[in-house]
Amino acid sequence: MELKKNIELLGQLKTNLYHKDFLLTWEKTDAELQAILNIALILKKMREANISPRVYNSGLAVSIFRDNSTRTRFSYASAANLLGLAVQDMDETKSQIAHGETVRETANMISFLSDFIGIRDDMYLGEGNKYMREVGLALDDGYQQGVLSSRPGIINLQCDQDHPTQSMADLLHLEQHFGSLDNLYGKKLVMSWAYSPSYGKPLSVPQGIIALMTRFGMNVELAYPKGYELIPEIVDLATENAKKSGGSFGITHNMKDAMQEADIVYPKSWAPFHIMQQRTELLKKSDKQGLAELEKACLANNAQFTDWEYNADKMQGTKNQDALYMHCLPADISGVSCQAGEVSGDVFEKYRIPTYVEAGFKPYIIAAMMFANKFEHPGQTLNQILESNTKRFGV
Repeated sequence: MELKKNIELLGQLKTNLYHKDFLLTWEKTDAELQAILNIALILKKMREANISPRVYNSGLAVSIFRDNSTRTRFSYASAANLLGLAVQDMDETKSQIAHGETVRETANMISFLSDFIGIRDDMYLGEGNKYMREVGLALDDGYQQGVLSSRPGIINLQCDQDHPTQSMADLLHLEQHFGSLDNLYGKKLVMSWAYSPSYGKPLSVPQGIIALMTRFGMNVELAYPKGYELIPEIVDLATENAKKSGGSFGITHNMKDAMQEADIVYPKSWAPFHIMQQRTELLKKSDKQGLAELEKACLANNAQFTDWEYNADKMQGTKNQDALYMHCLPADISGVSCQAGEVSGDVFEKYRIPTYVEAGFKPYIIAAMMFANKFEHPGQTLNQILESNTKRFGV
């Protein structure tokens, strides 16, 4: 009955997700975001009820990872497998790209029998999302020219601007934790920079969080030491979203002050916007010496802010001294994974299982993005799956 109710609610949402790539959350309407959350939750409940939601009996989901990944890589593979697709990871070092193969050619060559392409490209500021759109245009051309029998959908698995599968998984985690999206209204969420003994961490997670959570009436506070700014246009977007939703958005440069009366905290390191600009240019030139010098300077700058660690002292200032701690993982845990990092060992241990629960929503979010792309009326298809009641295993 609960699944049927979820499917009925899905059918009431007016969306335009069919055959559309999922590249940035701010390109999607509130109803479309709600639809992805609903589909993800339905797929999760189906699997827990031993109902198979496999809608493919063949086909590929290609993954292109231009940066290291554990959680998102396995989430993408799990999502594809959940729906019946095989996964093929494209290793660019073993492809013809090194010999001058164009994006247009690569996109078509890997897509003859593919249904989805998942791309992570977060290392080059100003390039990652641009690359995904270039792949999309190449696929459009291949389909229109009759080269491809169908046009694969593209899923953004993290770019220089946004990490939509992560932020949407975070949103679903918050919806489940607080009972509904309506219950998020007025909640204070602190997206805070935190100290890390490494540099060059992408901006996409904090940008994705502030751009998405401000759409749901939350009071979002962005905290960072002076000089650790994000992409200005996305900060402006968060400001506008808060105005429209009835929430608020502010910036502070004091971590402990920011945590006061917070309902949710998200302490996460990132590299400053201007540093990522410099790093991008050095990467393009393959300037190893320049990159080494930049890293040395950045680590020295980070070392000035070792007190930007989320710990028991800062947690005491949060709502009921027990704000929900969130992280995309892996966290830099002081005394565990590093000498000093983003979060103290005792605080992380207290919220370790909730962060695993948070991460566990990502495969279903990715599967939901795939499902909405494939079916014009996803509710009808999900209802057919429910009625068929095909077991995932056993009899």
